[in-house]
Amino acid sequence: MSRTRKFFYNSISTAALQVVIMLAGFITPRIILHYYGSEINGLVTSILQFISYFSLIEAGLSGATIYALYKPLAQQDYDIINGIVSAAKKFYTKAGYIFLALITVLAIIYPINIKSDFIGPIEISILVFILGASGVVDFFTLSKYRTLLTADQKTYIISIASIIQVIFNTIVVVIGASFLSIVVLRAVALSSIFVRSFILYFYVKLKYKRINYKVKPIASALNKRWDVLYLQILGVIQKSTPVLVITIVLRDLKLASVYAIFNMVVTGINGILNIFNSGLAASFGDVIAKKEQVILQRAYNEFEFSYYYLITVVYSVMLITIMPFIRIYTHGITDVNYYIPIFGVMITLNSLFYNLKTPQGMIVISAGLFKETKWQTTTQGAIAIIGSIVFSLWYGLVGVIIGMVLSNIYRSIDLLFFIPKHVTKLPVGKTFRRWIKMALDITIIYITNLFFQYQPSGYLNWILFATCVGLYALFVVTITSIIFEKPMLIAIIHRITKTRGKTDDTIRR
Repeated sequence: MSRTRKFFYNSISTAALQVVIMLAGFITPRIILHYYGSEINGLVTSILQFISYFSLIEAGLSGATIYALYKPLAQQDYDIINGIVSAAKKFYTKAGYIFLALITVLAIIYPINIKSDFIGPIEISILVFILGASGVVDFFTLSKYRTLLTADQKTYIISIASIIQVIFNTIVVVIGASFLSIVVLRAVALSSIFVRSFILYFYVKLKYKRINYKVKPIASALNKRWDVLYLQILGVIQKSTPVLVITIVLRDLKLASVYAIFNMVVTGINGILNIFNSGLAASFGDVIAKKEQVILQRAYNEFEFSYYYLITVVYSVMLITIMPFIRIYTHGITDVNYYIPIFGVMITLNSLFYNLKTPQGMIVISAGLFKETKWQTTTQGAIAIIGSIVFSLWYGLVGVIIGMVLSNIYRSIDLLFFIPKHVTKLPVGKTFRRWIKMALDITIIYITNLFFQYQPSGYLNWILFATCVGLYALFVVTITSIIFEKPMLIAIIHRITKTRGKTDDTIRR
């Protein structure tokens, strides 16, 4: 199957998955808030963030396995492929036992330090085990299949299995929340993870008949896993630090719920953006492995332009519409104040800066530059943790996000210079000018909106409002693109029209 066809399948399936995840992400928290309250919602969010830190024991293994599989998959060298997946299975099994031990420790310690008016210590402990169980299942079953399919540019299979899982999980929550306790509800919903695992197991068995997880492991092929660890620490810190700081430093589960609701919007936005770069890391990895520099430069330049075009529109809309959405979504919830406009601005900026470095970060993964970037990643993590703690003491919830914003600004600037120097050999100034253009576009769109103080009264009105803002943002970004980068815009349009209906190589074109 050609790269274009795989990219098409990956994009469509990822789009469908993200739509399902967004819908479930809007439905599930609202159900939890309605039946259990902000404190329980904050409790669940807090536990999940602690568990995500434990996932660091796997950090590096997935990325290293995927990177190691690029070349042998391209060459159809199944001796090497089998040795790599066998080694990955061995390491995942060990990691699974360690993860289970850490969950057990958390289940003992967490209830001692966290008090709730609605749920007892024993129930909290059981809830920790239940929420951690899906991670255990991932280690022992899902992970070794996910890495193989991702490296082979077949993430659409993972997306299909995940769609089924998310739908099943959401149905359980919607039906069971009205009469089940939060502990029982999460226990029943856990069964959805087994559905996904079974689907991937049977697909790999059917389509990869030459794959053998029992051959002698080639552990040396995964020697980059410790370097990848540094890179993946960043992802965990980005997801976990705010809630952990709110829980441990501010010690307020209701504020954790406030963050979770705002972050739900961020998660939805990231899901949309992932649609457009799903599977591209593997495609770029294949090109880099074959040392096709001209193709790499052309494809990367076009991707960077397109991605920045996209996030300019997306974050302009988010900046203007996030607070109207929060006001509608939390209507009737009175146990804590969710309407904090400055927090809406800050979390939008943080998400923008986080995604600003996506094109460069993808190249780091594709080129396997894990060791070469570990100190920069560590620095970013330190800025995030220290900054969030310090600023939270001064500014509370907003201060937590200030620390995250500073860490993302640092990393974006670092990668701005690192990737052109070590991989693409493209001029830094071109990317920097695109940043300036992005800032100009968002400022124009935001200031224009200040003249219209429209407040949508319901979901339908909000959708219409967001659509109008989106169309205006699209118009502004297109006009400035014509002014500043007309040849590139034409090249992108030509690529889209030329590849329509064909199955030639996406990257090579």
